[in-house]
Amino acid sequence: MNTQKHIVLAGGTGLMGRILAEHFTRKGIPVIVLTRGKSVERNGVSYIQWDPERPRDLEQHLNGAQAVFGLNGAIVDRRYDAKGKWTILHSRLSSTLALGDALGRCSDPPEAWLQLSTATIYRHAEDRPMDQYTGDIGEGFSVEVARSWEAVANAFTLPRTRLVLLRSAMVMSPLGGVLPRLVQLTKAGLGGKHASGEQYVSWIHADDLCGAVDHILASRTEGIYDLAAPEPTRDGYLMEQLRARHRPWIALPQPEWMLEFGAFFLRTETELILKSRRVVPTRLLKEGYRFKHPGITEAILDLLVHGTPRTTPLTKE
Repeated sequence: MNTQKHIVLAGGTGLMGRILAEHFTRKGIPVIVLTRGKSVERNGVSYIQWDPERPRDLEQHLNGAQAVFGLNGAIVDRRYDAKGKWTILHSRLSSTLALGDALGRCSDPPEAWLQLSTATIYRHAEDRPMDQYTGDIGEGFSVEVARSWEAVANAFTLPRTRLVLLRSAMVMSPLGGVLPRLVQLTKAGLGGKHASGEQYVSWIHADDLCGAVDHILASRTEGIYDLAAPEPTRDGYLMEQLRARHRPWIALPQPEWMLEFGAFFLRTETELILKSRRVVPTRLLKEGYRFKHPGITEAILDLLVHGTPRTTPLTKE
């Protein structure tokens, strides 16, 4: 009889959820993914349809779990107009409220609630690294989303479930997200630096995302963790590494005015590229976690040479 406690991934059809679902199933841990899509069984994962607006008996899926991950959130690659801001903020807060409320009703609650947040909560930083201990909280819409997101999770009193807030940098994976898009742009001749190229990019390899999560679950800790590689890279160097791998015949730099022009027509925001995120994982390092991929040069080589190309589209939560 299998007595292994299961893992619940709320909003688990995005990139991070797909990475974690594969990771846990490979370890023989049962996984339930809560999704807006249809309820199905696929590749050893149970997909359960749910609506954060009407969660209805959500606790039945949480009872007896080892951990629940709150990963819901509409993509931020959109214009920050009134509609876009509402979509980004509401998708995060409503799902977090639903999880917190359901956890409070559980008779056998999960041991841990790992709630996604974002490393963009810190200010634009080129002068020094940012972390949960000495980092400066920034200003603007994206920061207010992060602050509100964390505040909602912290508002619940759950004596039998420890809360962990994951301030995640962008996840590097060939399965989706930012890396395939940057590769596509590089191959198309747009692999030059963005604006000055001096802004920092915080990132984490998919392997270390899984490793850090395992560390947190095993450590039985709570509170904030910065999920980022120890060595943030500059934008210009990142693009240089992609060009070295793909060797495009041209690599046009993209000055700020061009990025603003393109962002308008692509219905997105330049903040996603221009904000300098220099986040470091101080707590993970202090607790003894050893990164498999601390630097971007080796990480890019591993991801693009040994990684598996994306074969299925990502689902928007």
